[in-house]
Amino acid sequence: MLPYLDSIESPKSILMKPTTYPKIGIRPAIDGRLGGVRESLEERTMQQARAVAALIAEELRYPDGTAVECVIADTCIGGVREAADCADKFKASNVGVSLTVTPCWCYGSETMDMDPHLPKAVWGFNGTERPGAVYLAAVLAGHTQKGLPAFGIYGKDVQSASDTEIPADVRGKLLSFVRCGLAVALMRGKSYLSMGGTSMGIAGSVVDSKMWEKWLGMRVEAIDMTELAGRMAKGQYDPDEYQRALAWVKKNCPEGKDYNSPATTRSREQIDKEWEDSVKMALIARDLMTGNPKLKEMGLGEQAHGHNALVSGFQGQRQWTDHFPNGDFLEAILNSSFDWNGKRAPYIVATENDALNGASMLFGYLLTNTAQIFADLRTYWSTDAIKTASGKSFSHPLVGDGILHLINSGPAALDGTGEQTDATGKPTMKPFWEITDAEVEKCLKATTWHPSITEYFPGGGLSTRFRTRGGMPATMIRLNLVDGLGPALQVAEGYTVDLPEDVHDALDQRTNPTWPTTWFAPILTGKGAFVSAYEVMNHWGANHCVMTCGHVGHLYLTLASMLRIPVYMHNIAEERVFRPSAWTAFGTADLEGADFRACANYGPLYGKA
Repeated sequence: MLPYLDSIESPKSILMKPTTYPKIGIRPAIDGRLGGVRESLEERTMQQARAVAALIAEELRYPDGTAVECVIADTCIGGVREAADCADKFKASNVGVSLTVTPCWCYGSETMDMDPHLPKAVWGFNGTERPGAVYLAAVLAGHTQKGLPAFGIYGKDVQSASDTEIPADVRGKLLSFVRCGLAVALMRGKSYLSMGGTSMGIAGSVVDSKMWEKWLGMRVEAIDMTELAGRMAKGQYDPDEYQRALAWVKKNCPEGKDYNSPATTRSREQIDKEWEDSVKMALIARDLMTGNPKLKEMGLGEQAHGHNALVSGFQGQRQWTDHFPNGDFLEAILNSSFDWNGKRAPYIVATENDALNGASMLFGYLLTNTAQIFADLRTYWSTDAIKTASGKSFSHPLVGDGILHLINSGPAALDGTGEQTDATGKPTMKPFWEITDAEVEKCLKATTWHPSITEYFPGGGLSTRFRTRGGMPATMIRLNLVDGLGPALQVAEGYTVDLPEDVHDALDQRTNPTWPTTWFAPILTGKGAFVSAYEVMNHWGANHCVMTCGHVGHLYLTLASMLRIPVYMHNIAEERVFRPSAWTAFGTADLEGADFRACANYGPLYGKA
């Protein structure tokens, strides 16, 4: 097993500081009429609130693996005074998500949550003895009328008034809402750290501060890449951790074939130096994101602070990589769920400073607590083209007309090897606290590190190579920025696919084989862009994409609606789509169009663009 040093104090992600985690605020609303009505409902209403809090604590986790915490109002909310008292408590308790529950009729506009920035939902109990569903409809109408979109949760089956069970359909909506609302709250007030500027003219690396501020509630911090060069030259990193990291790398990061020509092959001495610089770059990039108390001990108080960055991007090409090692090791190891300090939450770093893909990675991480795969959406391979290139016929039960080649001219998280497994033995990607030491070893052994191609990277560096195991349910997404519209999201659920070894080699060797490969088959619906894998590729909005483990496209749609980001391409079944109730006022037949109209009407969550 790997020698994890749990006793070593190391920098923590800003999402691993429990005191900063937003909480879920639960608002038990009640019929305020005293004299018999309210008194008969007090315990039942509070019981419903406590049941929801217990469900959330049992099922959902913060990024450090601890249970999500709930705050329940001190009293049931029967009118505006108690609503105000609840709001005060929520502000003092760092509540980031608002959830109202009730088994009965209540006074809608007097009891509703009026905070414009808190994602909000209402669960109205479906029972006939007391009209919780009537309150739900009334208060949702109030939210819609006041421009405060809220999610409505209403069980399909009628329950008796004494039934304290939370039905499965209600559980699903409660957990989806809280999971997405928590992602919104975790982003608020954090930073995107732009390390460098625009990479090779890629539009996504032209970082748009307005998008981050208005839609995500985050700020953009930018540093020149000379900051990294300066810290490397001056030794402004923890020297003890550097030595420990370098020793770990030598033991656990095996080198693979050097694909350079004899004329461009670099010396052993040069490659050893590139390894050393690559490790230093990883330490410095992490410190720039989240800070490091060790730097303060070294007399570097300003550098010790970091930039409060929840996500970052590394420009790399070409102003850096023409002179220094590329960012492949930096990005691969920070995005993974483990390093020389043991298993830990990923640090989200976008290749080529593609901030839009960085935002996409951040969404996936916050929704699932798992590492994300950053990739180029490189090639559509039809089954006929596969046969032509490999000489072998190819068919697969999950593949229609062809497959998509996700490959990155930078690295992807090593979790993306698929060497972690679920309870049935199928490949998956887990939150770090569920990953075993044996799975970490498998991920490392499935990855080789190759001297970068010198023509591409004159400054050198080591590039990762692995192949994602097939059979993993996955969701491919991309956030794009559209002039006149703002951010818009694409979502495609599908599966990773195994190719026969000789077929894989025939296809993989046609491009640079030193980069990670994922073969992806989108689920085809026969509609829109999902009539074929070719059309998925043809409709994709950029050269980059993000792959999240699991079929979580419905969560992306819910999160996007909270942020007022329209989704213009997805293959999620209609019954899985969960958006604020106000969205129905913009159309019920054409849900994609209604989503666009609703997002345009309400505008960004944090103010006009």
